[in-house]
Formats: sequence, structure tokens, C-alpha cells
Amino acid sequence: MVDASTAALDLDFADAAADSGPAAGPVPPQLPALAGLDWSQLAAQLDGAGFAVTPPLLSPEQCQQLIDVFDDDAAFRSTIMMARYSFGEGSYRYFADPLPPLVQALRTSLYPPLAAVANRWAGLLGEPTFPTEHGELVARCAEAGQHRPTPLVLRYGPGGYNCLHQDVYGELTFPLQVLFMLNTPDEDFTGGESVLVEQRPRQQSRPMVARPGLGQAVIFPVRNRPRLGARGYHRVQLRHGVSAVHSGDRHVLGVIFHNAR
Repeated sequence: MVDASTAALDLDFADAAADSGPAAGPVPPQLPALAGLDWSQLAAQLDGAGFAVTPPLLSPEQCQQLIDVFDDDAAFRSTIMMARYSFGEGSYRYFADPLPPLVQALRTSLYPPLAAVANRWAGLLGEPTFPTEHGELVARCAEAGQHRPTPLVLRYGPGGYNCLHQDVYGELTFPLQVLFMLNTPDEDFTGGESVLVEQRPRQQSRPMVARPGLGQAVIFPVRNRPRLGARGYHRVQLRHGVSAVHSGDRHVLGVIFHNAR
């Protein structure tokens, strides 16, 4: 049985998703799959479930390219060994400027339709809106003292995991981020599911699991999202992490749109 508040939420989100904003900008030639994305459907998934999974957007060759670059020290500005900070087991590396062309193309092409979702959410929560183009967001980040790029590649081996966390990095936080799976689950590795936990006011937390395939992306909130309650929309907090890898190696690309201090 569906109660009245849930039915109202579904109707409201359905209307909003249909008016979710522009499609992606000009599709880079190396990313033809972006042209086929149904952003109204993805927006509805984000509104209803709290995350969305795309069809494959990266080719197997592009995934391997990003795995291979992990060992190129010149491509990165920082490397984090997770156990040192009690973040989990594994490592991740933040790309240096200038970003690799493929990573830059993903960041700039995915941003406009995600900004449309973010601005609709901002309207529901009474929060400031975001620029419609990524270059303008980067400029705002610079004004806030956030100059360091945040896209990263993560590597987990057997026993690797990532504790629940949020990728905030500074005062200016764009509310959505994208994770790309670079390996084939159950072939290259086992375990290692993407875990999201939604903390609802005065309710128990809701766990969610995403299992993207090779080249697929998961879109999810950085910190919070709107949810309709008895007294209107309110924020629900989300944190994300990775369950333990049982065997093999798991690599992912994380595309975060705001820069870090």
C-alpha cells in the first residue's frame, strides 16, 4: 500500500523530472554514448532512489587507459594511502591540472544536465543555485579559495574497502558526483559493491547498493538531497563507501565537479 505522502512525492518528482533541464552540451567525439542518455529518466532515479546508474559510457579501451594511468606519477597531484588515515584499505590518486582530456571531457559534458538537477533541488530546499556551465563553477571555486582539481582514480585489492564518507573539500560543494566502473565485476574482482547510506531525520538509516558494470556510471549526491515529508521538503544526508573486495583488483574513476582547497 502507498500512503498519501509517498504518492504526492512520486507525482511531484515525476513532474519535476519531466522538466529537469537541458541535455548534455556538445558530445565530445571520444564519448558518443553521452548523446543517448535519457536525463529525465536519470533525474527521476535520483529523485526517487537517491542515485542513478547509466548505461556504459566508457569503452573497455578507455577504462583500461584510466587503469594504466594510475601508475603514472606525473598525472597526479596527490596520493592517499587509505589505511594511514583510517579511511579503509586501498589507495587513490587525485589528478593534477591539466586533467587528462578524457577526464576533462567527462567533467565538462556531464555538468550542465547535472546542474539542472542540482538547481531544481536547490529550489526545493531554498538554497543558492549553481552556474549552468562548469567553467563558471570552477571560477566560483577559485573565488572561494578552492583551486585544486578533485577527479581521482581509486584502486582496491583483496580486502580493500572504503569507509562511509562525503567528498566536500571546501565551502562550495556541488551536490552531485559521478563514479565510473573501470573493471568488470565478478570477472576482474568480486565483492566491492558501492554502498550508499541515507540518514533520514527521526528514522533509521537506509542502505543502498549499486553494482555498475564495466564503463557504467553511478550518479549520487555528495552530501544531501531533498525528500518530501509531511511538512514539505527537507534534507536527507547521504554518505558513500565501498564494501570489502574479496578477490582481484577494483578500479574506479571519480568525477567530482567542485575543486578543493
